[in-house]
Amino acid sequence: MNDQADNDKSKDSPADRLVDAYNSMLERTREGIEQAQETTPKLRHMLEGVRDNMVELGELTREEAHKIAEYVERDIEDAATYLVDTGETWRDWWRFDLELMEQRMLDAFTSVADQTSLQLSSWAEQARRANLYQAGQIAGPGTLICDRCGAETHFTRTGRIPACADCGGLVFRRPSAADKSADSG
Repeated sequence: MNDQADNDKSKDSPADRLVDAYNSMLERTREGIEQAQETTPKLRHMLEGVRDNMVELGELTREEAHKIAEYVERDIEDAATYLVDTGETWRDWWRFDLELMEQRMLDAFTSVADQTSLQLSSWAEQARRANLYQAGQIAGPGTLICDRCGAETHFTRTGRIPACADCGGLVFRRPSAADKSADSG
């Protein structure tokens, strides 16, 4: 089992500004949703607005912003899939003690996910079709399972996905309902 939170070797690298951008994009999307309480905004629309704003402000290139927005959307879709398929809680999806997670990140992530509850079912189907994570991509908090050996990597905060610590694998997925039943059996 690999705990990504303890792996901050490249904190000052240019690539880690993309980790900060992920957190910023998620936080700004959450703030935008809160400001638009009188209507039910669509997550994609809000995320596109935040993405474009970050490009206009020169915080990210268009390509970087597009990639980060994909990562944020992918993580929300994975959460939606798990919650819809299992009826379980956020704690079950993350598969570790929520007290380890930074409260601000937890608030931002759950607020965005909660505000998009009407979209969860349609996103769950999309996530089933494209739910693989690659080493080097950025992922939000939660657990990833190596597609090659099944080892788990836990993210207590946003970070770059490392190669599997056990086998060097480069492809991962989020835990599924099947993983949960296998753990309890």
